[in-house]
Amino acid sequence: MTLTHGTLHATIARHFLHHGTAPTIAQLCERLALDRATVATALQALADYHGVVLHPTSGEIWAMHPFSAAPTSFWVESQGRGWWGNCAWCSLGIAALLAADATITTTLGAESEQVVLQIRDGALAPTDYRVHFPIPMARAWENVTYTCSTMLVFASDAAVDAWCARHAMPRGDVQSISTVWAFAQAWYGRHLDSEWTKWTTEEARALFARFGLTGPTWELPATEERF
Repeated sequence: MTLTHGTLHATIARHFLHHGTAPTIAQLCERLALDRATVATALQALADYHGVVLHPTSGEIWAMHPFSAAPTSFWVESQGRGWWGNCAWCSLGIAALLAADATITTTLGAESEQVVLQIRDGALAPTDYRVHFPIPMARAWENVTYTCSTMLVFASDAAVDAWCARHAMPRGDVQSISTVWAFAQAWYGRHLDSEWTKWTTEEARALFARFGLTGPTWELPATEERF
C-alpha cells in the first residue's frame, strides 16, 4: 500500500466505522506494515493537512471528522454499534457513511433536554429541529475541537437566540436539520475513499451554495486552503 493522505485517512475512517473508535498508532503500524516513526510522521502530516486531529501529548488520534475518539454530546447508533460524533453536522455525516438506519441521541444546546433523531431508509425524522453554526467556516480550524462543540441542535430559532444570550455566544447561521442532513451526505460522502482529498476552497464554496448555505458564516478566504 502506498501511504498517502488518502490511504491513511481511509484506513482510519474504516477502523472508526467498524470498531467505533480510532486505531492506535500501534494498530496502524500493524495494519500498514510500517514502523512507528513512519506512521507517526504520516499522521502529523495528515494533521497539518487538517485531515485528522491528534492528541497534543500522545500523538494518538483524537478525532477524524466526522468521528470522535473522545466523548461528546452526540451518540450515533446503528446495527448494534455506536460512535461519538463531534457535532450535529458530524453526527449526520456518520449516519451518511453508514448507509443504514441509524439513531442519533443528543441534548438540545448541550444542556438538559435529550432528543433522538431517526434515520430510516435515508429519511431523517423529526425534521423541525435547527442547527446553529456560531463559528465562521473560515475560522473553524483555529480550534476545531471548540468549533465542533458549538454546532448544536435546537428546537427553534428563538431557542438559539436565548441560548446565545445565556452563554455569551455569538449568534451565527441557523439551518434546518433537513438541510444539514442533505449537506452532510454530500460533504462526507467520499470519506471512506482511498483517493480522498479535502475540498478545495472553490469546491467548498460550490457545496455551500448548492445547499443554500450563504452569509458571513459560510464565506471563505480567497486562498488555496482546503476545507
